[in-house]
Amino acid sequence: QVQFVESGGGLVQAGGSLRLSCQASGFFLDYYAIGWFRQAPGKEREGVSCISASDGSTYYSDSVKGRFTISKDNAKNTVYLQINNLTPEDTAVYSCGANLMRRACSYGSTWNYVVSDYAYWGQGTQVTVSS
Repeated sequence: QVQFVESGGGLVQAGGSLRLSCQASGFFLDYYAIGWFRQAPGKEREGVSCISASDGSTYYSDSVKGRFTISKDNAKNTVYLQINNLTPEDTAVYSCGANLMRRACSYGSTWNYVVSDYAYWGQGTQVTVSS
């Protein structure tokens, strides 16, 4: 089955950290730009970070810049998201998507994503931050 398998979420206190993993199953992730997204209850899916397959460039939304770090290990076919200094506003289901349109997250300095360009979603991993 072609999809991502996400893990690493949990319940943490504000200020805590987690390392999320997203393992590709059935495809080689280095063919695609990979985005981490999150969805809180009652809200639309929001892009938080992206890593390009073309040159490894990384992008972050303003809400997570300086706190989240995306990386990948091609040998393990896995993308990671290190999330630090968590706040209750970070509570959401986090999941990965592969951009089927291109290997670069962006051709500019800003990641202007279109969620429908991404696919191979897994079930996601829940991150809950208590205050």
